Amino acid sequence: MSKSVALVLSSGGARGVAHMGVIEALLEQGYTITSIAGSSMGAVVGGVYAAGKLEEYKEWICNLDKLDVFKLLDFTLSTQGFVRGERVFNEMKKFIQDRDIEDLDIPFSAVATDIVNKKEVVFSSGSLYSALRASAAIPSVLKPSIIDDVELVDGGVLNPIPIHHVKRMPEDVLVVSDVNADVPDHMAKSKKEDKNRFAPLLEKWSSIFPGIGNSNKTKRLGIFEVFARSIDLMQDRISDYIIDQNNPHLVIKMSREMCSTFEFYRSAELIEYGREVTRKAIKNELQRSEQGHRQS
Repeated sequence: MSKSVALVLSSGGARGVAHMGVIEALLEQGYTITSIAGSSMGAVVGGVYAAGKLEEYKEWICNLDKLDVFKLLDFTLSTQGFVRGERVFNEMKKFIQDRDIEDLDIPFSAVATDIVNKKEVVFSSGSLYSALRASAAIPSVLKPSIIDDVELVDGGVLNPIPIHHVKRMPEDVLVVSDVNADVPDHMAKSKKEDKNRFAPLLEKWSSIFPGIGNSNKTKRLGIFEVFARSIDLMQDRISDYIIDQNNPHLVIKMSREMCSTFEFYRSAELIEYGREVTRKAIKNELQRSEQGHRQS
């Protein structure tokens, strides 16, 4: 494969943290990322990388525990969402300055959804933070982002894998990192161990969001979890269709079951998972290419 990569990062809540491991594995294998497009958490990771601040972001997010994640949720009584979504981005601004997208180190695009007019909005210029806040506004959870009097929500609603918005050169390899794939969850064992370790805090978490972390034998999903899973399932199906229609050179598939929307306290584990899956995907692709050359 060519060593020049046009990278597309999917939506996926906290699962999107694994995109950082994907980026790290591509770089360690000698690939050069020449452009990025992302949706929701994929936009956040892609935008941070394009700004040259991935290491700073990784250090910050990998040091968040469950209580830290909870404190970053700036709750509101708004009818449009129960989290304002400003606190986390204000915290990020302490170590990543806002910049215009057109001034980033590589071309970058973030996708959001104009919920009223039912269309995509693509950010490839203007404020990086405005683009990321809009792209990551999970419907009914985070309040919509209002830009030029337009209500914008999560880009994953319409386009969880924005392949058509990455700026490709003819020699670029198109690589998709999909954290919503219907594949086995290889992190199940570590999740079980983590649940036991944090049982007391999970009980407190469950009292705030019924259905999350409930340890009862007959677990029932709370309203938040039902909504989150419904959005995930919708995005899964759209993602499968986009990949099938566009035939990327390399698709890095990670299980949609590896974590839930707000499990950012597991970031170090998620990054390592993304790194391992990417290494295997590259190795398998190279083996297929070698077999094809021998057969021809």
